[in-house]
Amino acid sequence: MKKLGFIGGGNMAEALAHGLIDHKVFKPGEIIVSDVAPERRRKLARTLKVATTDDNTEVVREAAAVLLAVKPQTIDAVMAELAAELAKASRKAAGKGKLFISIAAGVTIARLTRGLGKRARVIRVMPNAPAMVGHGMAAMVRARGASAADEGFALRIFGAVGDAVALKDEKLLDVVTALSGSGPAYVYLFAKAMADAAVSEGIPRELAIRMALKTIRGAEHLMRESRREPADLIRAVASPGGTTEAALRRFAEHGFSDIVAAALHAASDRSRELGRGIH
Repeated sequence: MKKLGFIGGGNMAEALAHGLIDHKVFKPGEIIVSDVAPERRRKLARTLKVATTDDNTEVVREAAAVLLAVKPQTIDAVMAELAAELAKASRKAAGKGKLFISIAAGVTIARLTRGLGKRARVIRVMPNAPAMVGHGMAAMVRARGASAADEGFALRIFGAVGDAVALKDEKLLDVVTALSGSGPAYVYLFAKAMADAAVSEGIPRELAIRMALKTIRGAEHLMRESRREPADLIRAVASPGGTTEAALRRFAEHGFSDIVAAALHAASDRSRELGRGIH
């Protein structure tokens, strides 16, 4: 039997499988992936040497644990497709059900349990796009029927492509979605805005983007390594009467912090809507 199956073979599933194989958590022969697109299946089979199929129920039959890597708009249809296979397996085997790990944004544990059946052991995870380059941040919450060992298994999976933490309160995942799930787009937007402004001052675009990215990466590294509070680091850069102070004053005048807060609240609200099935 395969140790892990993916239902959905998109970019995140590929990144996870790649990280698991690279870090020798699993061998290619221990993974199976289903996807509707023949070109995705061919690519995964060619580059990762994993088993692929177009049949989601085959993944459920073949894998000890299943990672649901499908869009929240399609997850109910996927779970309905699996229902007959799960019911059949439930009649054949006593004891605990199969482990399902979901990365569908906003889809609650209650909704997953309804779709997969009460015997399913469910863990809900919110990863983010930097997992595709080995620098992801994931947070997870396990359902009542899932064990500490199941949680440890999920932490190993997402730890292979970055950092991963376990939370107790599922409600926090909506905020996690807004912070680390959607957060990379905010950084891209900020980098683009800085580069665009530099271009308007005469710096060539390629150089402007290079300098913006290096500045963001350096600032992140310093913040992480120094372990100082953000406010302390801001004060260290902003000399009285200097250029940084002038820029920060303009940020404040335009309500920068309020805009960021409003954006995170909007993303959190949308995550809650997705959890209620509002498309």
